[in-house]
Amino acid sequence: MLPTRLLRTMAATAALAAVLPLVAARAQPRTADPAVRGVPLSAFPRFVKLAEHVYGYEDIRQPGFTTVSLVVIGREGVLIADGQGSPAATRTLLDRIRTLTPLPVRWYVVGSDHGDHTAGNSELPPGITYIVHPTSRAQLVRDSATAAASGRAVVVPPTAMASDTDTIDLGTTQVVVRFLGRAHTGGDLMVHLPREQLLFMSEAYLNRVFPAMRSAYPSEWVHTIDAALALPNVRHFVPGHGFIENAVVSREELVTFRDAIRQVIAEVARLKREGRTVDDAIKAANWGPLGGWFLAEQQGPIAVRRVWAEIEGRLR
Repeated sequence: MLPTRLLRTMAATAALAAVLPLVAARAQPRTADPAVRGVPLSAFPRFVKLAEHVYGYEDIRQPGFTTVSLVVIGREGVLIADGQGSPAATRTLLDRIRTLTPLPVRWYVVGSDHGDHTAGNSELPPGITYIVHPTSRAQLVRDSATAAASGRAVVVPPTAMASDTDTIDLGTTQVVVRFLGRAHTGGDLMVHLPREQLLFMSEAYLNRVFPAMRSAYPSEWVHTIDAALALPNVRHFVPGHGFIENAVVSREELVTFRDAIRQVIAEVARLKREGRTVDDAIKAANWGPLGGWFLAEQQGPIAVRRVWAEIEGRLR
């Protein structure tokens, strides 16, 4: 017969062995890559339930990471924040919403004015109420003029916000649309659900995606994220690209993303101080671990040029 102490040790070891695989299964790699994350592309599009009546919607865009929409079901209608990147993808989003509720889509928040979030807006129902920042509306007006020449349609909301906040009572919950400062587009809007302690950040938060800066305000972007992190009644931060995380991880990853922007700014500033040209800086940039993030090869040179322009005072 085995000694009691040894039996207890064996039992504890067996219990630990049973728990560890569960812990490992629950742990998710910190990445925007579905393959590395272990999520097959066949799983998309999908809803991620965030709270009662509140869902994140993840769909895949090329080159293979997610574009995220927010769906909030009210008493008499549905609010969407950010659409998808084509009419077909937005039709699919609307069809999937109908599996959740028969209520009509009545509100649409333009979190980002970029085409990967707005190109399908022609599929939204007529009479929908748009909430858009004046800067984003002006950009959509410009995009509409350009698109018309090629036969494409860009939806321009009839009016823009008159202040930095807009509150909508959906009956089931209260939605506060906030402009916290320029970030990825200059007209970035976020959707705050105080009761659910949730903030949908659109493209102001790209989870493990290299900071995309073609229309960004790099240093201001850092301050905008700091303002989001300082908001009361927010535990859960939802990105516009990359995976939706649980509340604890979402804050950690938002801080990581903010620090990534800081790193990009610091690296470009270092190269400029060395007296390099912008083209030389693009070749010499050392992103460290950021070089393994989604879009690093494509977005790195764009970020160098944008930060360069900011340092020289050419951003307005």
